Amino acid sequence: QVQLVESGGGLVQPGGSLRLSCAASGTIYDIYNMGWYRQAPGKARELVALDNTGGSTDYADSVKGRFTISRDVAKHTVDLLMNSLKLEDTAVYYCKANVRINTGWATYDYWGRGTQVTVSS
Repeated sequence: QVQLVESGGGLVQPGGSLRLSCAASGTIYDIYNMGWYRQAPGKARELVALDNTGGSTDYADSVKGRFTISRDVAKHTVDLLMNSLKLEDTAVYYCKANVRINTGWATYDYWGRGTQVTVSS
């Protein structure tokens, strides 16, 4: 009913940049927060950046000053510009959206399939 599709992952050298994009489609009445998480092998999934309804944003301490999240609320899209990439940024990056599917009170979290980001020299 709701699909999130990520794009933009790939291989990049340390110090380089990548832009990730995510588009949500399907049965969407409204989306509250929308953003990015990542998971490296053997590690837990962690928040990278989140855009909240109302204009506030949250960033992991490890990416502050390097990554920038941007969102088009009307288009149900969110981007993540990653600058000054480091080896430790290597992970699968997942898009997440908290979706209101009708006029009721309930919202649901939906996840994309993930896109691989590899930082290597």
